[in-house]
Amino acid sequence: MTAQEAVAYIEHSGWSATRLGLERTRELLRRLGDPQKRLKFIHVAGSNGKGSTCAMLDAILRAAGYHTGLYTSPHIQDFCERIRVDGENVSGEALARATERVRAAAEAMADHPSQFELSTAAAMLCFAGARCDLVVLEVGMGGALDSTNAIDCPEAAVITNVGLEHTEYLGATLEEIAATKAGIIKPGCRAVCYDGAPEVTAVVRRVCAERNVPLRVASFDRLAPGPETLDGQRFAWEGRTYRLALLGRHQLRNAATVLETVAVLRERGWRVPESAVERGLAEVRWPARLEVLRRAPLFLLDGGHNPQCAEALAASLERLLDGRKAAFLLGVLADKDYPRMTELLTPLASEFFCLTPLSGRALAADELARYLTARGAKARAFDSVDEGLSAALDAAERTGAAVAFGSLYLAGAVREAYQRLFPGN
Repeated sequence: MTAQEAVAYIEHSGWSATRLGLERTRELLRRLGDPQKRLKFIHVAGSNGKGSTCAMLDAILRAAGYHTGLYTSPHIQDFCERIRVDGENVSGEALARATERVRAAAEAMADHPSQFELSTAAAMLCFAGARCDLVVLEVGMGGALDSTNAIDCPEAAVITNVGLEHTEYLGATLEEIAATKAGIIKPGCRAVCYDGAPEVTAVVRRVCAERNVPLRVASFDRLAPGPETLDGQRFAWEGRTYRLALLGRHQLRNAATVLETVAVLRERGWRVPESAVERGLAEVRWPARLEVLRRAPLFLLDGGHNPQCAEALAASLERLLDGRKAAFLLGVLADKDYPRMTELLTPLASEFFCLTPLSGRALAADELARYLTARGAKARAFDSVDEGLSAALDAAERTGAAVAFGSLYLAGAVREAYQRLFPGN
């Protein structure tokens, strides 16, 4: 099996969101010898910020000298981005070897696993084979019934910002969704919670009390933001000053959650010196999250895909653009709240350049352009990413900035097109 064949096999199986549950994953892992039982985990659930939180934790642990695994989704350009060992994508050869074993086990099952279940099993084989000291494991969707929750008790269960999402599967209220996310909290672990909506924090507190799990809440009144430039930002937390390479004030709240998680790890006996924390935060990289692709004219890439992300982006742009308007390269999924997203961004936009993300759930570019035009915005639709990108960057020469936004399914295509059309920039 080649790497291309491995990815084709996994993706052919479909995501199967309607088949949430742990039975298939547990059976698949048993057939593979339960590789997850040879690993230790930090398990991270949430609606927004969980990927950035995972990236920061991984960077800090690597700076502390640990042999790390990082499992995230979706990928931006390369499927192997989902499975990283010591900060590098797993090799295509390693993915192929793991997937070949996974396929043999899966094909023997009466109830065939879904795409995400296959991917999770392959990741466990890769991490166990690499003998990772600690794996930072991002939940795919929800928590309690997500296939990543087939692991035993983690070192830390982390709940990032929780909002209304996937309500057809996770619940209709914040409390219901929070209870699903809190399903990763197991007796014997330690828990950390982003102090967001009060009803979410209350649910997490209740679950921790029921399971006798110590909880740390990242209370943001202890957070003091500092200056922010295109090179990153500074902030103070409990008397110490840090530099964070990621942009956006919302990332400071994620960083505070990370710092509380580091405190939990220290309580569990993991050695994480302050120098490693400082270095990890200063060096962390996380593509397509307010990523600076070009400085003159400014071109930012953000994979945000819901109103919370749009609100965070708008707040960041108000600071970074200093009164200028930006050309927006925009593509959204039809099942997202794009009316609210575009409402938040329209005051900052000179024009919208609309694309269709690479997803069966995508809203067509011409439909998005008609929607925006009907609401008084200037918008054009493009058939290809190359055409839309070139037009947006041409507009940026006049406005001073361009921003690609709306979906991680769009972000990868934009990033690839930019690297191909403007090599070396």
